[in-house]
Amino acid sequence: MIGDGVSEAAQSLSKYGVTKIYSIDHADLKNYNSAFYMAALTNIINSSGAELIIASASMTTKDLFPRLAAKFDSGYVSDVVEIKVEGASIKAKRPLYSGKCTADAEFSASSKKKFIVMRPNQYPVPAEAGATASIETVSFTIPSAKIKVKEVVKSQSSKPDLSEASIIVSGGRGMKGPEHFKILEDLAETIGATVGASRAVVDSGWVPHALQVGQTGKTVAPNLYIACGISGAIQHLAGMGSSKVVVAINKDPEAPIFKKATYGIVGDVFEVVPKLNEEFKKILA
Repeated sequence: MIGDGVSEAAQSLSKYGVTKIYSIDHADLKNYNSAFYMAALTNIINSSGAELIIASASMTTKDLFPRLAAKFDSGYVSDVVEIKVEGASIKAKRPLYSGKCTADAEFSASSKKKFIVMRPNQYPVPAEAGATASIETVSFTIPSAKIKVKEVVKSQSSKPDLSEASIIVSGGRGMKGPEHFKILEDLAETIGATVGASRAVVDSGWVPHALQVGQTGKTVAPNLYIACGISGAIQHLAGMGSSKVVVAINKDPEAPIFKKATYGIVGDVFEVVPKLNEEFKKILA
């Protein structure tokens, strides 16, 4: 646990089966700074003697982990969806070519440390174990740095980021215009979802790029992905292909999205989505 005011939060990890927690609590770690976090993680890795270091993909870890791997002269694999341990060998499975195939990356024997960044939501949250973890406070001195983060301006949305959302309602060109995304926002509000979009919608300027799901947007793996008016181009499927359950709503029964869907509804999104919203409201009430 690294940051400002993380001491209390550190103990909450113990209920998920964690037995030992390393903590660095410092005011200057409130905002991400690559030099500061490099020094902090280096101290923790050296203190713990860890050989395998894993993180969930984020802007922070995608920047930080390649730096750490270079510092320790060790192997680094990103975009991992599964980790395989076979004796002393550790393999990291990652998709290639928009998910058309996968590769198993194996760390060489010379790699003393192994750094892995996984796609979010690839493994379920373990059941609460009720155990108590020991917390070790690691000493840390702020190093000199050429960059200082003075302020971070965060989005005002109360919804989780797409990459962390457990439910996503996504719209495509079939929504016919930005004004019609209101029905998706209403459904998302009812079921506690985050709204996403296809590349065609973003390129048309209907919604900001932050909502784009796909090869050139965000890669997501929610428990439920509701695709509304999305045809299912390979670039989009590459971004949401790891979703646990996919519900597709499209007027075209031949739309490629139906090949990926767990459940398919052939119909007009402007009729189906409001009816789904009404039913969800009844159930959740």
